[in-house]
Order: sequence, then structure tokens, then C-alpha cells
Amino acid sequence: MPTIWELDFYSRPILDEQKKKVWELLVCESPLSSDQPEAGFRYAEFCPSSQVNSIWLKTALESAIASAPQPPDKIRFFRQAMNNMIMKACDDLAIPAQLSRRTFSLNQWLQQRQAEVYPQQPGFQPGTNPTVSFAETPAQPLPDALLAQKWAFVTLEAAAFAEMKDWAIDFGEAFPLSLFNLEPQVRIPGLILFSQRALPLAAWMSGLELACLKFEPGTPARLLLETGVVDRWALASLPTPALQREAQNFETAKQQVQGIHFLAVQANPETEAFAGFWLLQDPNLA
Repeated sequence: MPTIWELDFYSRPILDEQKKKVWELLVCESPLSSDQPEAGFRYAEFCPSSQVNSIWLKTALESAIASAPQPPDKIRFFRQAMNNMIMKACDDLAIPAQLSRRTFSLNQWLQQRQAEVYPQQPGFQPGTNPTVSFAETPAQPLPDALLAQKWAFVTLEAAAFAEMKDWAIDFGEAFPLSLFNLEPQVRIPGLILFSQRALPLAAWMSGLELACLKFEPGTPARLLLETGVVDRWALASLPTPALQREAQNFETAKQQVQGIHFLAVQANPETEAFAGFWLLQDPNLA
């Protein structure tokens, strides 16, 4: 299993002696399975505003790597505004980096530090923490060869994901639901795509940073797959009121479990194996 890090490098609600914002690098390991411990490797280092550049970031990342059990195979980050600086530092270290909304551990850690760590720092400036917004872009059609023949909305109990490591899955990724304190009996909504080309479809999806599924009402009403931080793909059209109600029920179910849901790919409804299976979270519902 690869080692993936989640990274944030940005200003914090803390002022230094010159009344300048203090910046901070946060790095943590991405849990990639449902049974992986929540708290893996973590690294934090404050940065003066006068030293905010890719050189400082590269040096700090070298310190993080030196203290980690093993170096990262890839780094994920969610702030588009920091793209150039982060990519430059990672390129200099020969570490692939990618914009992604799959920064679940980092998001939880940031919330904890906002509540417990930053208020204890000299120069703390209480106030509303600006939220990160993700622009909506036009949805692209799926490649024709990868279109699913059928699909279905389904649900699984949260407790079932404890056994995910034993499922036959070719491509996929998960995270521990304990990150979100969900009760074992709650139902997690999901979508299963059935395709004669299930394996190529799952392989293609595995090359994307899968973010979430969303119902887009309107004309036409559609079910979308969002990837990276701005990319969107049209998975299915929803031409009838019945299908649109199903999709709206799916959205309601997502809201009840902090936006958590899943996407699965199978060859047909009779098989027990998955060509692909991903746990997802809608960042707007986190």
C-alpha cells in the first residue's frame, strides 16, 4: 500500500510581533483503508510570513520526511491558491503532488487545531475562519467506452465497512469511519455502476482524485462525479421524476451522515467482487 500525505501550507489566525500573519505547514498521513488507525504520522511547523516561499516549504518537508517512518509516495493538498508553491517544493523533492479533496484526516486536524491549539498561541486573533470554496465547472461526458449499462442507489450499514479489507476489490480507497464518530447501525448511501467494461472503468477512475457524487437538478437532471478540486463528470441522466426523487433521497441520506457515501463498480448485479470501490465525502456537507 502506498504512503500518501495530506498537506496544508497557509496563514493561521495568529499575528507575530510585527502584526503579520503567522503561516503553518501541516502534514499528516492519509488513511487508505477502513480499518487503518485514524492518527498516523503528523508534522506541524510554523513559518514567519517573511519566509513564505517554496524554498522554506521544501526545507520543512525535508524535516518532515526525516522524522517520518517512511517518505510519501504522493502528496495531496486542497488549496488551489497554493498550487504553484506546493508543486514547486514537491517537484524539487521528486514527490508527486496533486490537488485533491480527499484530505479527510487533515480537515479533522485543522478543525481540532482551530479549536484547541491556535487560541493558546500568543497573537491569536479570534474570528471567522475563511472557508475554502470549490468552483463549479461544466461537467464533462464520460468516455463512451466507459459508460455503465445500469446503475442503482443502495445503502450499507456503517459496521459493514469494518470488513472491507476482506472484500474482493481491484481498485479502490477508503478511510476509517471512526474519523466521523458514526454509529455502527447508520446507513451509508452509495451508487453501484454495472458495466461490461467494469475493470477498465474502475482503472480509469483510480487515476482520478475521486471527491464525491452529486445530484444536479435542472434540465437535464444529472448525476455527477466530482474529482480533483474542480473537475466534474456526467455519470447518468435522470429524465424521469422517479429517478430524480431517488437522486434527491440519495442527497438527503448523504446529509444525515456528514456527506459520507460510496461509489462501487461491478460487472453485473450477480457478482460479489468489485472492480472498484471508493468511500467518498461531499465537502459541502462535512
